[in-house]
Amino acid sequence: MSRRLLARLLQSLIVLLLVAFAGYALIGLMPGDPLDLMIGADPRLTSADVARLKALYGLDRPLLERFAHWLLAALSGDLGHSRLFARPVVEVLGPRLLNTLLLMGTSFVLALLLAFPLGIAAALRPGSPRDLATNTLALAFLSVPSFWLALVLIVLFAVVLGWLPPGGTGSGDLAERLRHMVLPVLTLTLGTFGVFVRFVRGAVSEVLREPFVAAARAKGLSTRRLVLHHVLPVALPPVLSVIALHFGALLSGAVVVETVFAWPGMGRLLYDAVLGNDFNLALAALLLGTALTLLANLLADLLHVRLDPRLGEGL
Repeated sequence: MSRRLLARLLQSLIVLLLVAFAGYALIGLMPGDPLDLMIGADPRLTSADVARLKALYGLDRPLLERFAHWLLAALSGDLGHSRLFARPVVEVLGPRLLNTLLLMGTSFVLALLLAFPLGIAAALRPGSPRDLATNTLALAFLSVPSFWLALVLIVLFAVVLGWLPPGGTGSGDLAERLRHMVLPVLTLTLGTFGVFVRFVRGAVSEVLREPFVAAARAKGLSTRRLVLHHVLPVALPPVLSVIALHFGALLSGAVVVETVFAWPGMGRLLYDAVLGNDFNLALAALLLGTALTLLANLLADLLHVRLDPRLGEGL
């Protein structure tokens, strides 16, 4: 297993390196970098001045050489300087990452707490009103774009009812900050719940059709014991795969939600960095999101082995 785990770690590092190179190359081809802005702001600059500036910033070097120089600096903890914040990128990323993890972690846990009991209850009574209601809610939340849902919640709870603030993080005590979290967390939770509950229901329904479940029922086991000790251990691994894969989608959805609610997290930071031509910050935020997604998939594989040791041969 250790050899397989090392192989997975190596694969993740290779993927991260490829994403870093692709992002560095694409961002370097985008117009509006700091040098372009300097040239556009001062029409008196000559071609000799431009060549000197390119040499000063290393832009006259080949792409691979520039990327290798950036990678070595990044490995030493130097991710460059942010144009928008006039601070090192590392100092900017830290607080924003904590805000995003708080938002995503809360919505992730709430979605799981809703999806598992509702999905299991629906699978136990297929075709019942409870099952139809659960499927309808899941399909509705899956079909609604996150930005539209966010706007509806703002209009309803902030504008019409006036119960909650429309955005920001608040500058008061803990209770005030929690009030600012409600709407963005609710938006992410509902969208994530729609994905999770369908897969929980599908996985549990499939296991319930297995012969060993019929044998367990014939022995007189209660529904609670049947689900907890026989169905869930078999149904959990595929559900965990979906949860891990959806972590990256949740991070992408956070970009929209954080922008709509003016939440100072990684998603809003990436959006501002791209619009503000802050390439160092944009590339660092992209790589951090990729690393979190790869880490979530690796942890899901480890949980698979924990739940079913037979899968250790594939890890």
